[in-house]
Amino acid sequence: MRKFLIGCLLLAGLVAIALWVLSRPMPLADDAMAGLTGDPVNGETVFWAGGCASCHADPDAKGEDKLILSGGYRIVSPFGTFIAPNISPGPAGLEGWNALDLANALKAGVSPERTHLYPSLPYTTYIRMTLQDVADLKSFLDTLPVSERPSLAHELSFPFNIRRGLGLWKQLNLTSAWILTAPSDPEIERGRYLVEALGHCGECHSPRDVTGGLDRSRWMQGAPNPSGKGKIPAIDPQSLKWSASDIAYYLETGFTPDYDSAGGQMTKVVQSIAHLSAEDRNAIAAYLKALPGTD
Repeated sequence: MRKFLIGCLLLAGLVAIALWVLSRPMPLADDAMAGLTGDPVNGETVFWAGGCASCHADPDAKGEDKLILSGGYRIVSPFGTFIAPNISPGPAGLEGWNALDLANALKAGVSPERTHLYPSLPYTTYIRMTLQDVADLKSFLDTLPVSERPSLAHELSFPFNIRRGLGLWKQLNLTSAWILTAPSDPEIERGRYLVEALGHCGECHSPRDVTGGLDRSRWMQGAPNPSGKGKIPAIDPQSLKWSASDIAYYLETGFTPDYDSAGGQMTKVVQSIAHLSAEDRNAIAAYLKALPGTD
């Protein structure tokens, strides 16, 4: 019996060590951003395509105030409430961050302190960003106004308040693989990048599995609203019968072919995408029309 107990303890110790190793934060290589110079002009495009203001501007911000990234937006989920932090270029925000710090946050979900970030920051999408776009985004963020509003802590209960567990979650859910694997032309490829690497449309419009990760097999097929209010609609070709021009017009104006208009958080999404070029909005529409059907 004594040997059996010792064996169990040793096995438990080995399992604990394995879990500790598997759950460790895994940042990018220290030289990942070497040689890259940021372009704030393209960085602004990345900013609007990535929807940064939708979450990180004050929820009541209008006009130019959307460029004051003071945080405060509350993201309600089955795991608790996540509160978007201040990411303005000041002491309460990203002062002291370099381009590698931003790349680690966006592509690996790792903070400068080498702790896991919660996937309320959609790094499961941003992992597909090019490092050049990260450098460009950083150069644009550095030009924005400073906010002194302190970031608020997420409101999470046990066990979701244990960040180390996110390492195991990432093993299951963090992948750089594309959903649409073989774009048929450059416009669709650009649309894929805007949607699957920057716009994180799938984070809301796709259902999730029991771990909270995206169910990639049902991409864009609609999902329950995490707040419990209604459903986020499906926008795959089988469900959304709009033409590509209808989709592009909606992304520019918020108006549907049925003379309705965007509401809720989608209003902020449209306000961001409206800053993109017509070519980029057309590319997003072309990508959505190119997704496989569900028949």
